Order: sequence, then C-alpha cells, then structure tokens
Amino acid sequence: MKRLYGIQYLRAVAALGVVVFHAAERSGMHFAIGAAGVDVFFVISGFIMWVIATDRAPSPAAFLRDRIERIAPLYWITTGIMIARALIGLFPNLRLTTWYVLSSLAFIASRSPSTGDIWPVLVQGWTLNYEMFFYILFAMALFLPAKRRLSALAALFLALVAAGWLLHPETPVLKTWTDPLLLEFLAGMVIGKAWLKGAVPSPAVGLALLAAAVAGFAFVGITYTGFNAFVLGPLAAALVLGVLSFEKRGAVARLPAAAYLGDASYSIYLWHTMAISVVAKAASMLALPGPVAFAAAVIAGTALGAAAHETLEKPIAAFIKSRRRKQTPDAGAKWQARSRTS
Repeated sequence: MKRLYGIQYLRAVAALGVVVFHAAERSGMHFAIGAAGVDVFFVISGFIMWVIATDRAPSPAAFLRDRIERIAPLYWITTGIMIARALIGLFPNLRLTTWYVLSSLAFIASRSPSTGDIWPVLVQGWTLNYEMFFYILFAMALFLPAKRRLSALAALFLALVAAGWLLHPETPVLKTWTDPLLLEFLAGMVIGKAWLKGAVPSPAVGLALLAAAVAGFAFVGITYTGFNAFVLGPLAAALVLGVLSFEKRGAVARLPAAAYLGDASYSIYLWHTMAISVVAKAASMLALPGPVAFAAAVIAGTALGAAAHETLEKPIAAFIKSRRRKQTPDAGAKWQARSRTS
C-alpha cells in the first residue's frame, strides 16, 4: 500500500485528540471532543483494511495473523504492566478477577469488577475489542468473491446494529457486537473502495468536507449535542474523505514530525494514560495550576508513547518480520526445490 501522508496525519490528530481528552479530564479541564479520535481511528481502520486486502489479496488466515501480530503484542505488554502495578498495590481501586484479566487479554468485552463499565484492564483497550471483532468479520468476508465482500459486510453490519437497536442487549459481548460504532468501519471500507476506483471528490469538495467536519466536531464539543456514532461517524468519514481528495492529487506535503506521530499513534494511544496518571498525581502534590498540569500531561503522554514506539513497537515489528522471512523460503529456493522433486 502506498504511504498516504494525509492518513498518517489524521492518525496523529486522532491519537493526540485522545491524549488531550484524557489530560484535560485529569487536570480539571474539558476537551471531551478529543474522544472522537476513536471515531476517526475506526473509519481509517476500515479504509486501510479494504485497501490492503484489495492490493495484497491475503488469505483469511494470513490477514488475521497479520492483524494479531500488529495489535496484540504491544497491547499485551501494556496490559501486563497494568496488572502488575495493580497486584503490587499501585491501583488500589482496580479489582482483578481471573475472567476479567483473561477476557482483557483475549479482546473479549467484559465488565470491570471495579466500576461495572464495559472496558478491559487497560481502559482505552475497549476500542481494540471492536477492532478485533471487525478483523474477524473482515477475514470471513475474504472467503467470498471480491465483488461481493462489501455488500456482504454492509448487510451484516447493518443487521447487527439493527439487532442492537431492537433488542438492547446488556451482555458486554452482544452490546459490543451490535454497537453503531461498527458502521464507522463500514464507512471506511466504502471510502476505501471509492479511493481504489479513483472516485474521490475534487479538492474543492474535499475542502468543504473538511470545513464541515471541523465545524461539526466543534459544535458537538461545545454543545455536547450529538455525542454518538450516528453524528461523529459521518463527521469522521467526511474528514477522511476530505483529506483523501487532496491526497489523490498529490497535494499533501510531507511533514516529517506529523508523519512520525502518525507512525507512533498506536503506541501513543496505548501508553499515554500511564504518563498522564503520574503527572496528575505530581501536579496534585505540587499544587500546580490546571493549565500547567494539563500541558505537562499532554507532553508526557505523547513522549511516553513515542518512547514505547521506539523501544517496543518497532523492535517487535522487526522481530516478527525477520522471523517470518526465516520461515518463508524465497522464490528462488522454492523454484529449486520444485525442480529437484520434478
């Protein structure tokens, strides 16, 4: 897949939005709209999965393997650290049960024994339960002919959301699997198909989409009206489509710092709350003003995520890539092996 800088920048914006949201929350300030970074992530995820699957044509098993190798190791490490810190008493309000720990590690939605909320040990990991469910459904769709995949996934996602609307399930798994947030992945896949067909809007229309998206997010953030997937999903889709309209014309400049933050966005997303928690406690002890604590929390959360990207995420990815190369003979070796046995 060609590197799309506009998408990388949006990943950076989405991750930083979540960081700012949590930093504001812990420092007595407000930036609730930052949580909409999750909606942007989901649309981007649908877009990227569609484009990758079309370009590379992976088998269902290979697709799932790639996604698990990309998502799981860093998440397991982060969750493991949270569990260890809870066991030694650093999180006295965090209650752990065997099922809660295992379900968190397995990307199965369950309720926190501490609060009753549907989130895993690492709270922001709740989004990965949606991601993994999406990956499983997408992998199943890869068994179908390419021309039928999008329609099949659209029908399935719409049916699941309709079932949730009609039945109002309260069990964590069914509540997750019927959530309207699933439609954001669908929107991303639709955009991905349009992108591959060259059917993205002109920059003029793209600019209007970007303006509408920014205005819409601002309205929701200020008024707290429409804080749901039915509003934030279309706004996130408009944002992605607007950026892609410029990307298609080669009008997106390469900004190394922004691109790097996009690369590190997953690590930033997973690790930032640990740094923010430390800063919040230090700020309370030192009686720092709210704005100072907020700025320090944003910087610390982003820095810790970038450090995790360099020291964990990148080495893990390199190790997996190296191991796969050793396990897979090159094309020449395969040809020689076939020649010797023919």
